[in-house]
Amino acid sequence: MKVISVVGARPNFIKIAPVHRAFQPYKDKIKHLICHTGQHFDKNMSDVFFKELKIPQPDYNLGISGGSHAVQTAQIMIEFEKVLIKEKPDLVIVPGDVNSTLAASLVATKLSIPVAHVESGLRSFDRSMPEEINRILTDIIADLLFVSESRGIINLSHEGIDEKHVFLVGNVMIDSLVNYLPLINKINIAESFKLKPGHYTLVTLHRPSNVDDTEKLKNYLDILNRIAAIQPVIFPVHPRTRANIDTFNLNRQLNPALQIIDPVGYIDFIALIKNASLIITDSGGIQEESTFLGVQCITCRENTERPVTVEIGTNHLVGTDPSAIYSKTAEILGGKIKKGRIPDLWDGKTSERIVRIITEWLS
Repeated sequence: MKVISVVGARPNFIKIAPVHRAFQPYKDKIKHLICHTGQHFDKNMSDVFFKELKIPQPDYNLGISGGSHAVQTAQIMIEFEKVLIKEKPDLVIVPGDVNSTLAASLVATKLSIPVAHVESGLRSFDRSMPEEINRILTDIIADLLFVSESRGIINLSHEGIDEKHVFLVGNVMIDSLVNYLPLINKINIAESFKLKPGHYTLVTLHRPSNVDDTEKLKNYLDILNRIAAIQPVIFPVHPRTRANIDTFNLNRQLNPALQIIDPVGYIDFIALIKNASLIITDSGGIQEESTFLGVQCITCRENTERPVTVEIGTNHLVGTDPSAIYSKTAEILGGKIKKGRIPDLWDGKTSERIVRIITEWLS
């Protein structure tokens, strides 16, 4: 039997790495291939992950990058169809909610190849987000739906998905974190940036709604300047955010305590999360990683598809108003924090459960 996993963006690599490892005990029965669509084409956002997470070089690299959502999705579909016609896999695995996820699912379904969606059922209920459309459509056509938190089960039920296709298995991103935690605990990445562990704020911002508007991005940088006056801030900047900072000429008059750096590898980044006193982000996965590590997190969005991180974790959903973000930051740095706990099944064994279910299903 043959299974192809599709990766395209940075979080996909983190999710597929443990799945690939979990397939190894079954390699006499199942051949696991990896197809990289090329959706994230920056070396710091892509290639480094294959090396660091010990994923073998992809069996296929479609080389699709850039373009609008429509162009990117269409090009992935055209090229991935060729892979499926050649390989004739028994199953296609798609993680997450990026364009690669939807494109690969559509092509596989039209060729009558079953689809397994890792991270099913997550909903922000905001259809202005391209990711939300990708999630909904992928779940509609998937044959196996692997859910990371119990709210996902409820969402899929409300959408009429047959429960026999749905499996609550836990969070594959946490599998990678647990696997590399011993190494993460040994490195001193914070100190290499002259930061004191437990006494700095980590920032990531990349969503177009936050960084593609000049005034919004300027307001965020103003807030980060103010926070940097309280404690140091480190900001590994996404390529699109870096480009906008340069284009909008926002580099001037930044507080020296605000370090804007290039993206770092997975191990270094998780170490930065673990040793931060606070994270400010608009990312999805970081909400989960910070909850697992017990680090306070402010999410600069009006909604989240990962509500468990707010309900029982350490995530604070505060919206995009800079004054609200600053107020919550001041509260947290002043000692008003959430004491969260780790959600059920976020135990580092999710990939094993996924592969066991896939193996039984294919048999």
